[in-house]
Amino acid sequence: MSASARLVEINFDGLIGPSHNYAGLSLGNIASASHKGEISYPRAAALQGLAKMRANMKLGLAQGFFLPLKRPNPSMIDALRIEGSGDTALLAAAWSASSMWTANAATVSPAPDTVDGRCHLTPANLVTMLHRAQEWPETKRQLALAFGNENHFTVHDAVPPTFGDEGAANHMRFCESHDLPGVEVFVYGRPGGKFPARQHEQASRIVARRHGLDPARCVFIEQSPAAIEAGAFHNDVVSVANERVLFTHELAFADREQAYDAIRAAFPPLEIVEVPSDRVSLEEAIATYLFNAQLVSLPEKAGMALIVPLECRESEAVWSWLQDMLAGNGPIRQVVPVDVRQSMANGGGPACLRLRVVADPQTVDQRFLLDEEKADKIADIIERFWPEAMAPDEIGDPDLARRVVAARLALLETLSLTELS
Repeated sequence: MSASARLVEINFDGLIGPSHNYAGLSLGNIASASHKGEISYPRAAALQGLAKMRANMKLGLAQGFFLPLKRPNPSMIDALRIEGSGDTALLAAAWSASSMWTANAATVSPAPDTVDGRCHLTPANLVTMLHRAQEWPETKRQLALAFGNENHFTVHDAVPPTFGDEGAANHMRFCESHDLPGVEVFVYGRPGGKFPARQHEQASRIVARRHGLDPARCVFIEQSPAAIEAGAFHNDVVSVANERVLFTHELAFADREQAYDAIRAAFPPLEIVEVPSDRVSLEEAIATYLFNAQLVSLPEKAGMALIVPLECRESEAVWSWLQDMLAGNGPIRQVVPVDVRQSMANGGGPACLRLRVVADPQTVDQRFLLDEEKADKIADIIERFWPEAMAPDEIGDPDLARRVVAARLALLETLSLTELS
């Protein structure tokens, strides 16, 4: 890595695909299950996600994006002989737009943390859920294109499927600033509860080893079984970190004090902003996705902002706690509500929609970086090609399938990314 490299945190959001639907495929995801069978609005969903990206750029943040994957997935349909099977769940999986949640695309270790001084990315295998397990080979293709400069990046294969890996949704990084060496925290679950624990400890340890991380600067923490049972299927539903700050619910970890002590031992400057259960219950935190927020450092040393779903403002308990937090002298100085209701109804808030990559923007394939002109072009394609609405019984309709395929191809052509077609 060049000494002159300008490392910044870039948020890569998933553009929400034209097959966005509510099939309720994700066991343990309360929002997804509760909206199963409802009419979805792919055009509104994609425009909401794009509006969030534009808002981030206005805050002065570096913004990138990833493309929707091929849907309906022809490889999956052929491999599982889905056509004519009558299996609606398999068909819905082949249509799933879940790659929009790029917090599950990969685990990322920035160059300052790794032994070879390159940024390492391991795509998540997502083996716990079929509709997500199909994603990683095509996700890797996109990662290998966006981060193809081998002087600065290494893109690995996914962890072998024996070990469940859900990517950055169960990974946090603490540092004095993004361009300095950090401490990486891996949060895993233990099996045996009502809902599956999707992140396996061994998967986290494999990722840490293959990324060439210093064991003394890695921390492995068990997620609270109570949080998983309440619907926190990933750690980022109950905790989020940025630089020195851990913003977390009191019940996020299996052993709260042990978790805090372990992080502080590796990273002494740790600042903890903890939300107590008697102010915001675990159930309310999950319903509003208070912690599935983007905690970001603002330019010009303006402190940190917490980008939360609109649902947080609509909850008296959550909004009251956030106002009290802002009235104090803590590190989080702004709360920015955003409308991502279409994503929220399927179980993904602002943090689910983005993958954080610390890198020099000049080393990234520029086609994956967003500016206002490119955002206008994307918005035009969405307005022209994305279906306005999709009912569950339309999944599998040949005419709709052709529209969905054509919409994605139009986007790829507009962005000069037809090698992903």
